Amino acid sequence: MSRPLVISDCDEVLLHMVAPFRDWLGEARGVDFHMGTNDFSQALRWQESGEPLEPKDIWLVLREFFDTEMHRQLPIAGSVAAMNRLSEHADVVILTNLLDKHQEGRAKQLLDHGLDARVFTNQGPKGPALKAIVEEYAPSRAVFIDDLAQHHRSARETISDITTLHFCGEPLLAPHIDCAHKAGHADARIDSWDEALPWLLDTLHGENSEMEKP
Repeated sequence: MSRPLVISDCDEVLLHMVAPFRDWLGEARGVDFHMGTNDFSQALRWQESGEPLEPKDIWLVLREFFDTEMHRQLPIAGSVAAMNRLSEHADVVILTNLLDKHQEGRAKQLLDHGLDARVFTNQGPKGPALKAIVEEYAPSRAVFIDDLAQHHRSARETISDITTLHFCGEPLLAPHIDCAHKAGHADARIDSWDEALPWLLDTLHGENSEMEKP
């Protein structure tokens, strides 16, 4: 009999990203980062002028961060222990929106923090990648964890019978991002691993079988 499958995002679910990104921008690139709304394009501003970065410049600093600064990322409280606990009950894989060239680096990064898991890279909506992973593993039950509402919507549009948990463990972002649970695309919204782990264990054992309405 096939095992359940947990497919988890990495940044802001397992590892902090925005906080070390903010620190590096201020130290090395003359950019202030302040997430006051859900508009990421307005959060990055040149220190000298106060003007927001152009989209092309945002992509440049994001790529540079993942090329050279991933060592700054530290685990979100409880994330590694939770994933290792879940691995006792299910296969656990990581689906991260990074360029394919970062796949090995991300796997090593997680291993260095105590999590040995297969890593899949992706660009764009995650629904198609989720579908391919689920087809490969053919699990008895599949659970998807991500911090961004658009990926939950993509999951729902692509796979009808996947359970989804909207999780954002970064306090700088959590109050500002759209909520997939409120939109009807996630079964729950939980932002701490102390609460998420019991919910996920119940889900793997079939106790959260119906979608909770916001």
